[in-house]
Amino acid sequence: MEYGFLFYRTRNLLSIGYNVDDHRLDNSFYDLLASEARLCAFVAIAQGQLSQESWFALGRMLTEVNGTPTLLSWSGSMFEYLMPQLVMPSYPDTLLDQTARHAVEAQIVYGRSLNLPWGVSESGYNAVDARLNYQYRAFGVPGLGLKRGLGQDRVIAPYASMMALMVAPEAACQNLQALEGLGFSGRFGMYEAIDYTPARVPPGQDHVLLRSFMAHHQGMGLLSLDYLLRDQPMQRRFVADTEFQATLLLLQERIPRIGVFHPHEVEALGEHSAMAEHETSLRVVRDPAGPRPEVQLLSNGRYHGMLTHAGGGYSRHGDLSLTRWREDGTTDAWGTFCYLRDVDSGEFWSAAYQPTCVALDHYEAIFSDAKAEFRGARRGCESHLQVAISAEDDIELRRLRLTNRGRRQRTVEITTYAEVVLAPAASDDAHPAFSNLFVQSEILAAKQAVLCTRRPRSHDEVPPWMFHLVAVHDAEVVSISYETDRARFLGRGNTPRTPQALTTDIDLSGTDGSVLDPIVAIRVRVVLEPEQTVQLDMVFGIGADRTGCEAMVDKYRDRRLADRVFDLSWTHSQVVRRQINASQAEASLYERLASHVLYANPLLRAGDAVLQQNQRGQSGLWGHAISGDLPIVLLKVTDAENVELVRQLVQAHAYWRQKGLNTDLVIWNDSKAGYRQELQDQILGMVAASSETGLLDRPGGIFVRPVQNMSHEDRVLLQAVARVVLSDEDGTLAAQVGRQPLPVRRIPALVPQAEQQELALAMEETPGLPVVADPGPEPGLPPGVEHDEEVDDPWPFLPYRGAGRFDNGTGSFSEDGREYVVVVREGAPTPAPWANVIANARLGTVVSESAPGYTWFENAHEFRLTPWLNDPVSDTGGEAFYVRDEDTGRVWSPMPLPCRGTGAYRTRHGFGYTVYEHIEDGIASELWVFVDVTAPLKFSVLRLHNLSGRPRRLSAIGYVEWVMGDLRPKSRMHVVTERDPQTGALLARNSYSTEFGGRMAFFDTDAEGCGWTCDRLEFIGRNGGLHAPAALRRERLDARAGAGMDPCAAIQVPLELAPGDRSETTFRLGAGRDREETLALARSRQGNQEA
Repeated sequence: MEYGFLFYRTRNLLSIGYNVDDHRLDNSFYDLLASEARLCAFVAIAQGQLSQESWFALGRMLTEVNGTPTLLSWSGSMFEYLMPQLVMPSYPDTLLDQTARHAVEAQIVYGRSLNLPWGVSESGYNAVDARLNYQYRAFGVPGLGLKRGLGQDRVIAPYASMMALMVAPEAACQNLQALEGLGFSGRFGMYEAIDYTPARVPPGQDHVLLRSFMAHHQGMGLLSLDYLLRDQPMQRRFVADTEFQATLLLLQERIPRIGVFHPHEVEALGEHSAMAEHETSLRVVRDPAGPRPEVQLLSNGRYHGMLTHAGGGYSRHGDLSLTRWREDGTTDAWGTFCYLRDVDSGEFWSAAYQPTCVALDHYEAIFSDAKAEFRGARRGCESHLQVAISAEDDIELRRLRLTNRGRRQRTVEITTYAEVVLAPAASDDAHPAFSNLFVQSEILAAKQAVLCTRRPRSHDEVPPWMFHLVAVHDAEVVSISYETDRARFLGRGNTPRTPQALTTDIDLSGTDGSVLDPIVAIRVRVVLEPEQTVQLDMVFGIGADRTGCEAMVDKYRDRRLADRVFDLSWTHSQVVRRQINASQAEASLYERLASHVLYANPLLRAGDAVLQQNQRGQSGLWGHAISGDLPIVLLKVTDAENVELVRQLVQAHAYWRQKGLNTDLVIWNDSKAGYRQELQDQILGMVAASSETGLLDRPGGIFVRPVQNMSHEDRVLLQAVARVVLSDEDGTLAAQVGRQPLPVRRIPALVPQAEQQELALAMEETPGLPVVADPGPEPGLPPGVEHDEEVDDPWPFLPYRGAGRFDNGTGSFSEDGREYVVVVREGAPTPAPWANVIANARLGTVVSESAPGYTWFENAHEFRLTPWLNDPVSDTGGEAFYVRDEDTGRVWSPMPLPCRGTGAYRTRHGFGYTVYEHIEDGIASELWVFVDVTAPLKFSVLRLHNLSGRPRRLSAIGYVEWVMGDLRPKSRMHVVTERDPQTGALLARNSYSTEFGGRMAFFDTDAEGCGWTCDRLEFIGRNGGLHAPAALRRERLDARAGAGMDPCAAIQVPLELAPGDRSETTFRLGAGRDREETLALARSRQGNQEA
């Protein structure tokens, strides 16, 4: 071999390499005697290609091992010390011989100090590239190597112990036997390495075995065995070579008596840093009702998942939504769920907090790079749910381990539930009922799976296919059933919080095919003995066709193949981090920041004053090449010294993109005039050097903008629409993400009067009011008064007994044909919503027999005042009314939804109006809903009559959720609310709306002394619902309005009724083209006489 072209004459050393393209030597050199370079240098000197000065130019820096001088190497690896000895002779009592023996001794001591097998060298380790190839580098023992950070890695290479057979055969044999006993050998010998480094080990494990073989490492091991078993044949051959004999004296260098150097005695700090980084990679959240959802993003680059700490979230493949999800940081009630039910008691809850929101004895969500975990326990039943996405297939594995900690046998039902979309999220948001019509389902009972596809709407459309599978391990399946019809699963008027399917012992119906509202649900019943654990693998996935889906169903029924998902997902997460050069602590920080991107909240948004200033719409962004269709993250930079924040945000943008979360990152250059261009160049250079260089000024990319080029209005607009606003003047990224909300005044809980508590208890223990079929007198009516007797009251008492025309048992036409009367009995809802459309030329509303529906202004689709969910099953909406007994705290609605009372309701649909009638606890109610003949105004008139025979203190509460656009998730963060001090009306506007930016809506009443709020989070409560608003468990509403909150309008009217008294409360919902018209309308219609 020719060595001359690698020789650097001015240093008398060999260069590490030669750059062929540039025709030059590398600037680094082999300059240590304790390295593999001494073999190369020796051969070149013996052949006369190099002078002996090259040997003595090799560094001989010494350290101490047990008080004995030992040569230092660069990385402290076994390879550097012992590889030359595989072929070269070693002479006793020489510097090289002593160094080899004490290097092995240092390796043994280091392994014992870590309580690990010993043997560290250059090898593969548990990090892979994009093609899942293990990465390779040198590892060593701190104190033997000059390289810093050696203590941060803990990688054991078995071939290092094989080489040590030449120096310490007995110790090496014992170590190799220990390694084999731990399972670290395979078909072709010892495996490549065992990685114990905490930062590279999946949670719950203490090591990762690299099941690979490297030929040259296996060869070194074989040569070491040859050295030991055959009396050094390679060394004897080396000495016999006449070309080498004259140079052997170089290998017999004596031990010098000089001082030693201690490079890094103990790398404890580095080891601590590695451990600390590992610890920060886990996020544990124990309060499911925290102030906002915390999220974990999971992805393999194609299939994307997001989970909140309460168990909500989405599953997507590219731009295709597999399951239904809506952004709602208040309720967080959308996602893929798993129900648990004790068959004997009938009690049910969920594996995560959502969707049942049943309090558990113990609960925690654990988020790491590659998976989300939910641990819970309820009455002796422990659950552990792990969620991960496979790196090799487009599937999502939800593995549930259920353990019976009780002392008795337990029969448990596990039921999965997900609403199928198989379409882009935007099309499902806009027309969910229409989108549902094209989904086809098929049950594969023999494989315990369900297939879904979407019927193509054109000849060239390739329909997507998805599957859902449940595989049970470690327990016998008593029964299994399936459901793909959401109406059958939930039941009319129910939500996933309390589905009808969980209230009976009947198996799921097995309905499939062309259902109107598709879901996938599989129920498994198992019997658990005390301390027995069952494992269920619940798999969701997508394939190119039916054949592909069935193949994956077959694959993931195999437990061993399913086990691979967690290992591969963890490995893929490491690849993602390595590609963007992010630490685990940084990845965890970016996940926390993603929570604010997905669920916008006031903590990281612009201030209330900025949000209220904005008067511009989405089109105002287009001049800056920003569409406004994606979430915007805004970073304001004022000083070049703070560009670390720019680096982190560019890195976060890349991290989110690889996890399937697309955002527009806008970077403001707000530097002083003299340094503005310098900062601009620095920012652009940082972006160009990153993986995001191709995304400058592109959708889903990075936009660097000097502030001086923006108008004041544009600055306000960008800050107002950004979901996250960060500034280098507010501290580090970690400090800003960790910002805590300011303490707010909490309204005290409502405490029923002491003398009323016994009454409340008695009411709970006695049967409810009679149902419609009961012909007897209503409790609380004046003595001697029957239902059909005439009394001094304009509205009839309930229940309604008279059969009208064309009576079908639930509804009928009145005798004069002017009304359709529906009786909604308890436990017997109508089979579908029976709706009434009430409208004038400018404003309209849709109400059903159970709920007040939604309201629009000027355009029924583009400018809804309140949300239209188009859900005929649950019949949920964004308008509600309540009556609360102030003495007992009891709450009910004057219509069947959302907070049903006891007994029956009667709904009368007339021409231009709907009336809801009910009697609850001696309070008769009548709610009239109608629209003004000409004005854009909706009236809801609540009449109450005290028939209880005792004085009553009540509250009437009206509530609306503001949309002020087409879809609430799009408009929610842009709605600004306020209370007009003159009229008392609660106002709302959405200046961001392109076509309706100037419009304003109001909600008000004429009553005095009313409580109010415009904060939906405060009214409903986290993870709450309109069926039981949190605010109605408190004394009063909190009187909050402004920008940046989850907008609504709620008014609480206090009422006192003596026995026989009546009251009438009018709630008005209206809108105008601008503020002046809106306020004029509110003033002109004040007073009950107007209604």
